Amino acid sequence: MRRDDLCVTVPTFFRCPISLDVMKSPVSLCTGVTYDRSSIQRWLDSGNNTCPATMQVLHTKDFVPNHTLHRLIQIWSDSVLTRPSSESDLPTPDQARHLVDQIQRNPSGDSCFRCIAKLSSFANDSDQTRKLIASTDGFLVLLFGLLGKQTDNVFFAEKIVRLCYVIVEEYADNKEQLAKLVIQKDSLSSMQLLLKQGSLDSKIATARVLELISVDLESKVCVAEYKDMLVELLRLASYESDPSAVEVGLSSLVSISMPKKTRIRLVGLGAVKVFAKVVSGSAMSASVVEKVLKLIEMVSACKEGRAEICEDEVCVEAIVKKVLKVSSVATEHAVSILWSLCCLFRDHKAQEAVARSNGLAKILVLMQSDCSPAVRQMSGDLLKIFRVNSKSCLSSYDTKTTHIMPF
Repeated sequence: MRRDDLCVTVPTFFRCPISLDVMKSPVSLCTGVTYDRSSIQRWLDSGNNTCPATMQVLHTKDFVPNHTLHRLIQIWSDSVLTRPSSESDLPTPDQARHLVDQIQRNPSGDSCFRCIAKLSSFANDSDQTRKLIASTDGFLVLLFGLLGKQTDNVFFAEKIVRLCYVIVEEYADNKEQLAKLVIQKDSLSSMQLLLKQGSLDSKIATARVLELISVDLESKVCVAEYKDMLVELLRLASYESDPSAVEVGLSSLVSISMPKKTRIRLVGLGAVKVFAKVVSGSAMSASVVEKVLKLIEMVSACKEGRAEICEDEVCVEAIVKKVLKVSSVATEHAVSILWSLCCLFRDHKAQEAVARSNGLAKILVLMQSDCSPAVRQMSGDLLKIFRVNSKSCLSSYDTKTTHIMPF
């Protein structure tokens, strides 16, 4: 439902008591309280055995579909969707200020949860609302303070982090201050919890916040020190069914993984296999390929990373395939990786894998293209490395590019 709650009045009993969203599949517990199926299932899967609304212990965790309520919600939704849209559907500044004031006056009250959820919806729909919230003195400090207290309340933390994400982008010119704020408010523990137990949307929002705050060495190290943060970001980057999750996971890892210690930890967590799977995928966008090649380039700068890459022939083959036909950025990353493995560190396994993957033919074609001076220099170095056995490497290729061999 895209309309604003203050413009379209939603009957209270249509909302899930957990998510506060209109229920899509209402089910009732043995206590008689009705919830959206996905929300209550996540509550129970998290190890809870009580009814969230009444806190009564559940003698059974069976659901009973509430078909009557489901039909009523469908009828109501259809009637709302047929109404003409207008600019009056957007929240007004006064409505947003009222919600901000309520949260600031009573940040620990029961109404705070509902106000944050509603304000998050407002901020998603209106640039003006985002700017208004971001410019409110002390409000972001309050939000991250609240987030830091939600170490065992996934549902409340989800609402807070979504609101944080939509407004932290307004702090683009002051990311260092934002990073210090997040670290001081100890909200990273709650972000780690969300990456482990939150919904996919919340995981994506959390990863984006982590990317935005990882702006200096202190913040990068601080984020990576959390035991499961890298594990969960790698898992997000492996989310094959959602390309946006993959891209966000990779972007966050690029921001966090500049310190050598973090890159070594990533390699130990099996990052090379994850990256190899992503880069060898056939349906990935150019931006995803660029990011994963950037990460492979980063881990190739440490000996642990080089060893893992050279042991993974699928990874080397995939890198060679991305030398051409993706983008100039991807080409530069791919050539840089091959140059690092084959020229700088003279790894024989990597050299053999490149030769088996038609790598020399691709490098020759690349040198005839309009590539950058840096790429041309690295390509020339690669050809020098293979000068001795170039005839055997190229004998199986029917190519017209051998005349450009510069040696």
